[in-house]
Amino acid sequence: MSQLSLNLIALGIFTVTMTSLLGPLVNLSPLVPAIATAGVLGLATLDTLSWQGQGANLLLDWLAGFSAAHRERVLRHEAAHFLVAQQLDIPVTGYTLNAWEALKQGYPGQGGVRFDTQELERELQRGTLSAQLLDRYCTIWMAGIAAETLHYGNVEGGSDDRQKLYAVLASLGKSATECQQKERLAILQAKEYLKEQATAYEALLVAMQQGAAIEACYTAIGIEA
Repeated sequence: MSQLSLNLIALGIFTVTMTSLLGPLVNLSPLVPAIATAGVLGLATLDTLSWQGQGANLLLDWLAGFSAAHRERVLRHEAAHFLVAQQLDIPVTGYTLNAWEALKQGYPGQGGVRFDTQELERELQRGTLSAQLLDRYCTIWMAGIAAETLHYGNVEGGSDDRQKLYAVLASLGKSATECQQKERLAILQAKEYLKEQATAYEALLVAMQQGAAIEACYTAIGIEA
């Protein structure tokens, strides 16, 4: 079961528990908490088995969408992935900024920037992944975390990005310590790209906020797509 579904179950159970405790004070029937519990568990199970957790993504994304600050943080996070990928010559194939947009485009999850990973996948399958290509992708994956750290001083997103980085490094036989070192180095490298390309980054933020096509995003940062 996805972490998002588990979070929803936890939230539902907390709400039901509070309802059970406070129900007698407001003459609420004990059937209400029981029905609510069954409903929450049923929806979470259906979401996991039939929708691969996308229902939880859509719900949480809808709730978070009311916050302009959250939308801006997501935008800065994803624009950093886009810009650093461009800097490192990894083609961007698409992007979405929320789960609903991702669903409309036929992709699971909460959205994000999509890259051309064919070269990476080929080298991983052959066992010939070069250190240079590994560095490029690690830096791209950590770019969103780097952007949040630079702008906000903390990080709220990026768990999926970390999972990708650690999964690839683990497949190469790297230890936990080596993975952590690689993560820190990749974040530092991404920060440098973002600082050096601050003007292009701000232009890209505007383009992506307007939902510009990939070609228009490249134009905004002065690159021919």
